Amino acid sequence: MRLLSVNVGRPKAVGYTDAPAGLTGIDKRPAEGPVRVSDPGPKGTGGSGLAGDAVCDLRHHGGSDQAVYAFAREDLDGWERELGRPLANGSFGENLTTAGLDVSGARIGERWRIGPDLVLEVTSGRIPCRTFAAHLDERRWVRRFTQAAAPGAYLRVIEPGEIRAGDPVEIVHRPDHDVTVEIEFLASTTRRELLPGLLAAGDALHPETLRAALKHAGKPAADS
Repeated sequence: MRLLSVNVGRPKAVGYTDAPAGLTGIDKRPAEGPVRVSDPGPKGTGGSGLAGDAVCDLRHHGGSDQAVYAFAREDLDGWERELGRPLANGSFGENLTTAGLDVSGARIGERWRIGPDLVLEVTSGRIPCRTFAAHLDERRWVRRFTQAAAPGAYLRVIEPGEIRAGDPVEIVHRPDHDVTVEIEFLASTTRRELLPGLLAAGDALHPETLRAALKHAGKPAADS
């Protein structure tokens, strides 16, 4: 299991985003050297966990629980075959393009060590949005991506560090539950009846998902 590339995006003005400034950082390209990764701070004020990577709409993206986005090269290869066109590393706006790692099959709360120092924790799957669809310029993309249920994973930073292409990825903790990124994604999109079952992952869940699961299960939110 290893990193094929570490991808960062610069702010770009486009006509297809509803971000306040009309900018997006979704067009990510592989970095040539090492990239520092650290906790960016709470959603709404914190952006990307990667130094030099732009998050332009802080209302919906970035923050501690969405600090890093990973997507498997194997899944990109599958989309290449379906779409009939090449997809470079970073094409889906992912920060980390991985090889040999079942990203959407990872468990919520699973921890990965990348390189010598960085430790990340899986929090949720990526929900497709209008900007993602327009960036790829594929018809009915949000629906197609959702139906595939292989969304890649958002991660929070447990221990900061520098990473680069070629670094090994090691799973250093796998929780004792069966709530995977795929199941969390399905529960958050097309199969809301699965929401109560996500509670087995506890506080490792993205806080927004945890609140939705508690509400669906008829339980009080932790901060109430």
